[in-house]
Amino acid sequence: MKETLFEDLKKILGAKNVLSTYEERLTYSYDATNTSFMPDAVVIPQNIEQVVQVMKYASANKIPIVSRGAGSGYTGGSLPVKGGIVVSFEQMNKILSVNKEKMYAVVEPGVVTQNFFDEMEKFGLFYPPDPSSLKTSTLGGNVAECAGGLRGRKYGVTKNYVLGLEFVLYNGDIIRTGVLSQNGDSGYDLDGILIGSEGTLALITKIALRLLKRPAYEETILAGFNQMEDAAKVVAEITASGITPSILEFIDGDTLACVLEFIQTDRVEKAAAVLLIETDGEKEQAHKEAEEIIKICQKNNAKSLRFADTQEEKDNLWKIRRSVSASLLRIAPTKVNEDVCVPPSQLPELVRGIKKLSKDYNVQINTFGHAGDGNLHVNFMTDSRDKEKMHRVEQGVEKLFDLTLRLGGTLSGEHGIGTTKAKFMEKEVGKSGIEFMKKVKQAFDPDGIINPGKIFPE
Repeated sequence: MKETLFEDLKKILGAKNVLSTYEERLTYSYDATNTSFMPDAVVIPQNIEQVVQVMKYASANKIPIVSRGAGSGYTGGSLPVKGGIVVSFEQMNKILSVNKEKMYAVVEPGVVTQNFFDEMEKFGLFYPPDPSSLKTSTLGGNVAECAGGLRGRKYGVTKNYVLGLEFVLYNGDIIRTGVLSQNGDSGYDLDGILIGSEGTLALITKIALRLLKRPAYEETILAGFNQMEDAAKVVAEITASGITPSILEFIDGDTLACVLEFIQTDRVEKAAAVLLIETDGEKEQAHKEAEEIIKICQKNNAKSLRFADTQEEKDNLWKIRRSVSASLLRIAPTKVNEDVCVPPSQLPELVRGIKKLSKDYNVQINTFGHAGDGNLHVNFMTDSRDKEKMHRVEQGVEKLFDLTLRLGGTLSGEHGIGTTKAKFMEKEVGKSGIEFMKKVKQAFDPDGIINPGKIFPE
């Protein structure tokens, strides 16, 4: 059966674009979660024509088909849980055009986020969404998950920058929307349906992204606190004040200590929590906002305030934030990373609840994230080989979700639902919500072959 599959796919894409050995396929069997599923075959298309032919083949033979960017996701979204064909977009990685006048770019889905960011800077343009995985994640994956990032509070997330999509339906038909459409864009908001759909509705082959002018000026502040709750109160008060910093990041004390050891620096004072804050825009306005933020920090017992007066100092502060995920891998063999999101006003209550969960379930929890829009990455540090420890983590995760929903939040700020959160979806959207979304899925994918086993509880 597999030999026939391999031969058929080689006829469509050429032998060099089909991976068939166990060792080759193994690379595409996992992501950033602790699970893996072996694909029956992996294909690496070079263009949309090959994507269309692979989709038609999978549809005709009722074979599961799963799109993959960098495999950097935390919820199993790119894993072939039912086997089948993994379509890796690693070679469809070109920036096809940049319209400097109208301020948008057209890209293929395999473009790495950091590479896109750097290339746009050469044009004096700015793409705000910057997930922590920007050095590895792809723009196609970002669209699939509706990724956010550090600048989400002020600038929004991926969905705020998509101006059009090109995607392949289950039967091989090609749909183009927005600025990529030659026939207008009336009717339903298909972009809105595809963005955040986790690759379960179609295969995205081209993306048009809105760009901005680079802010003229930035001020960066690192504020330290003796109590995590004080840092969380600052976030809530900044939000209530009407000030919108471009970046407002939270890092708890244990995580900070781990990072400082990892990057081998003693230039930053340890604290129970720190906030990394940036204001931007015209110099006078950015400076005024920074001064107001400093007053709020001082009012809430900030123990230290550090300002980045040079680019080198700014880079050193940002190195702390960008090193968080890598440094946590040194703490324990397994990191269960959840990305809950609550209204910023509820952040103090969420932080208190997380501390209680750590104590109640006797598990180390490291917390950091995009506090400005209430999106925290809550990391349960454990060892997946220890069943008793994992059971406690699973209990803690469910209680975290219950707390999040009670505070008016959502199960996922940017990582998606995938396989890891599917069983909790009904808690948030209810049975009727699940059934309605299944009908949307069926309309796009009547045979259920496109990235099956995701989002919905089974």
